[in-house]
Formats: sequence, structure tokens, C-alpha cells
Amino acid sequence: MENKIIQGSCNCQAVKYQISGKLRAFQYCHCTRCQKITGSAHSANIMVKPEQFSWITGEDNVANFDYPNTKYFRTAFCTTCGSNMPWMSKPGSSCIVPAGTLDNDPGIRPLQNVYTDFKACWYEDVSSLTAWPELPTKKE
Repeated sequence: MENKIIQGSCNCQAVKYQISGKLRAFQYCHCTRCQKITGSAHSANIMVKPEQFSWITGEDNVANFDYPNTKYFRTAFCTTCGSNMPWMSKPGSSCIVPAGTLDNDPGIRPLQNVYTDFKACWYEDVSSLTAWPELPTKKE
């Protein structure tokens, strides 16, 4: 897996990127900032070294938002479709890749949940929910 190249993109395909090499970590973050930027219960992020990340196309279509008074956190998004995009931590030591933007299997799975004290009050573990392969049909 050391030399595997994994590509990712935004929803409208205006932005494309790639990551390569050994991936550092894959985690779910339940902090309130991640809830706000994803609009869901948690983010699913993969951390890579900055030299493992490169833009293929559309870097100029990515906007960043730096949160004041944070040590590491910022966000990035496609200015056309709004998809979350990879972002460099403020110190520049890690590139954070939203796993939902990957176009192929990264070959690793989430290892941990972080900031669980901030879990959304409505969050239910997915294994406890009814699962449908597609949208269920409407019952009349």
C-alpha cells in the first residue's frame, strides 16, 4: 500500500486531488465544529503528510476558512458545489482529507472516534438502525 495512489474529488468534479503512500490515521471526529461543517454527527477524516497530497485540477476553486482561536482547525470547500475538500492544518504538519471525497478505497478503515464527549445528542450508532440498500419504497 506504500505506493498506492488514491484519488478524490468534489461533487461537481471541478476539484480533483490525489494522495499517496502510507496513510497516517483515519478517524471519526465528533467535535461540534466537525458537526457544523459536515452537517452530520461527525466527520470522517484521513490524515496524511503534506508531501503525500497534491491537487490534480481545480485548486483555484478551493476556498479556505480559518477559524479564529484554534490551534489546528480550518476548513476548505469547493466554491462551486460546496463539497468539503482537503485542508492543511494550521501548523502545516498534516493534510486532513475528508474520506467522503475519495473516489476509491483508501485501503484502511477508521481506527478511532475522537471528541466523543461532544457527540450530537441525537446520534445513534449506525449498527442499531434499519438498513436499506437504496431508498425504501413509500408505503401508501
